[in-house]
Amino acid sequence: MSIDIDRFDERSPEELAEMSNPEQVLKFLYENRDRAWKAAEIARQTDVNANSIHPVLARLEDQKLVRHKGPYWAITDEMERLRNAYDVHRATRLFDDLYGEEDRDEWIEASEQASE
Repeated sequence: MSIDIDRFDERSPEELAEMSNPEQVLKFLYENRDRAWKAAEIARQTDVNANSIHPVLARLEDQKLVRHKGPYWAITDEMERLRNAYDVHRATRLFDDLYGEEDRDEWIEASEQASE
């Protein structure tokens, strides 16, 4: 997937890092919030694997970040919810960069030890 040269010139390497599938979908739907899209078209437009698009959309719907009617998907109409989710995502990424990513297995082990 290409980007325009202005974005290339203006962004830091961190900002240009590859986005996750959910990030790509949300960005695409937000930038095209005046339309609803079929999953296959979202996959094509975002370069998300066609086999992955439905699970990604389902998870985003569970988090109420996208809406779904029939075969169509659109960004949530709750912009405050979307902003809050983005703020949490940004903070998590910052803390991961500063302190390293969390190890899920360590959390599970600590939780089990705490409940003993």
